[in-house]
Amino acid sequence: MTVTYTARVANARFCGFSKLLLAWRGSIYKVLYKEFLAFFAMYAAISITYRFLLFDDQKRYFEKLAIYCNHYASLIPMSFVLGFYVTLVVNRWWSQYTSIPLPDRLMCVLSGGLQGTDERGRLLRRTMMRYASLSALLILRSVSTAVFKRFPTMDHVVEAGFMSREERKKFECLHSPYNKYWIPCVWFTNLAALARCEGRIKDDHTLKLLLQELNAFRGKCSMLFHYDMISVPLVYTQVVTLAVYSFFLVCLIGRQFLDPNQGYPGHDLDLYVPIFTLLQFFFYAGWLKVAEQLINPFGEDDDDFETNWLIDRNFQVSMMAVDEMYGDLPMMERDRYWNDSNPRPPYTAATLFVLRRPSFQGSTFDMAIPKEEMHFQPLEDIAENLEESGSHHPNMALFNRLLKVAPSPTGFMGGALRRTSAQLQRLRHSPSIDQCTSEDEDDESGKIGKAGSLPSGLGQETQSTVCSFREEKGARTPLLDVHFGAKRQERRGGPPPASEKKGMRAVDEKNEEVWQIREERGELEVSRGEAQAPASLCPPSPLSSSETSTQSASAIPFPSRHPSAFLFHPNAHSALEHCSSQPAINRDRAVPAIPKPPCSGNKMSFLAVPSHDEPQRFRSVSMGSELTGSWADDRSV
Repeated sequence: MTVTYTARVANARFCGFSKLLLAWRGSIYKVLYKEFLAFFAMYAAISITYRFLLFDDQKRYFEKLAIYCNHYASLIPMSFVLGFYVTLVVNRWWSQYTSIPLPDRLMCVLSGGLQGTDERGRLLRRTMMRYASLSALLILRSVSTAVFKRFPTMDHVVEAGFMSREERKKFECLHSPYNKYWIPCVWFTNLAALARCEGRIKDDHTLKLLLQELNAFRGKCSMLFHYDMISVPLVYTQVVTLAVYSFFLVCLIGRQFLDPNQGYPGHDLDLYVPIFTLLQFFFYAGWLKVAEQLINPFGEDDDDFETNWLIDRNFQVSMMAVDEMYGDLPMMERDRYWNDSNPRPPYTAATLFVLRRPSFQGSTFDMAIPKEEMHFQPLEDIAENLEESGSHHPNMALFNRLLKVAPSPTGFMGGALRRTSAQLQRLRHSPSIDQCTSEDEDDESGKIGKAGSLPSGLGQETQSTVCSFREEKGARTPLLDVHFGAKRQERRGGPPPASEKKGMRAVDEKNEEVWQIREERGELEVSRGEAQAPASLCPPSPLSSSETSTQSASAIPFPSRHPSAFLFHPNAHSALEHCSSQPAINRDRAVPAIPKPPCSGNKMSFLAVPSHDEPQRFRSVSMGSELTGSWADDRSV
């Protein structure tokens, strides 16, 4: 039987395997001691011949031969060839053990599927289980030397009770040159079909399950037969064996201790006993012996499978399961934890330490977090913090990224955005641009610093656009004209319809009243939020200053079913400070006109409307930058 030592190494201790080094049965000493003694005797004979039997000229020739053998012995790939071979053999060894047919699953299905407490039902169950055991015995008898020694002939099988004499006659009447271990399995299926016809197997599903388990059992028998027929390729076994033995034959000469008086490099000592060469032989030759023992685990070595024990166990357990235990149930009763909502089995004194250990709750269960970091933060505050942190750090690349990834209604508008981005970069580094200031010290999001930093809203998708212009030291007007989504015929120079003009004037008057109320209260509502798409900037042909001064906000057309474009016409000496994105207002109502902001001196705030008329989210009006310069008219654009 296989040597079992798992209980002796159940707990890892200091020198835990030291107890196993003294074991003899199944040890490397028992397997290798004969080869080891032979190697040492041959080494000693060659050493004695070199020291006492050779003449001086013969010694010099032997010394050259020893140096040569020691130098070229390392060319033999011992570790690679032997290591791969042993790995292959160990994997094959374990696969053969898992292929041994076990009747446990089959007997459970047979005991529950084939009904009948009478003698006929008992006879069917026992006979079918005996056929399965007979099939396993026949295949083990074919591959295991230990089983064959126990049952050398079919008479021994009949005498052991695995087969009746009538069954033996039928078995021998079936002439086949191949192994006939599968015949009892066919008998099993015939009996299962007969039991189904008699109604002892209640349904086809149970019959199918029973035959599936039988096929799995028969498949393992077939795998054992194929493992026995298909071995590890002989050429590989020969290569490994020749590599090991040739290496140590060379070492018999190459590892000899030479005369130190000759001054050969590496031969300064004369120890007589080659300790490390013997250890190397012990390891490599022992490795080869492991492969020799495991390559056929159905022999009679100490570590081979105990197949005779498996036959006895499987036959006894299977017969008990289908006969004595059929229909045998203990009386059901309430368990001792019937009224206990938290049942816990008792512990002995040797296992009380388990109760002192806390139950595992997870790797982060004991993680400590500061108390001030455990409060939930409103999403509005998080958005404000992110927006404020972005406003203090100028980042022109952020606006460029927005212009590249943001969707535009048309390709023309996207091209206008890219051209405006390039113009922004040129004007940002232009020496003619002075600092831009704002009178509102509280509104941090609307300021532009010395470096021309952009507002924080540039990192978001927008529905409205705020642009600020500042005129250089001159009397020219920086902003000439603004068009919001004018129709094609209006862009070509046609005037807007009179109905639209009248509606826009009415809305403009209403917005004037709203601004007056806000001026009285001294408040200006600033919104932060998301938007959907940036407006496009498209510079058309410039107009004169007189035309710009006479144009009012009420004359700006607002189409209802076309995407709007934000158009501006800068003068030759006007400078574009920046263009920021701000959120739009209520999603249910459109913003019809631009209200008039409060102005003082030559500064004027300016707000644009949504870029198109799709449904907007509910937000407050966002105020942006300022316009600096002399204006001919007091109205907002």
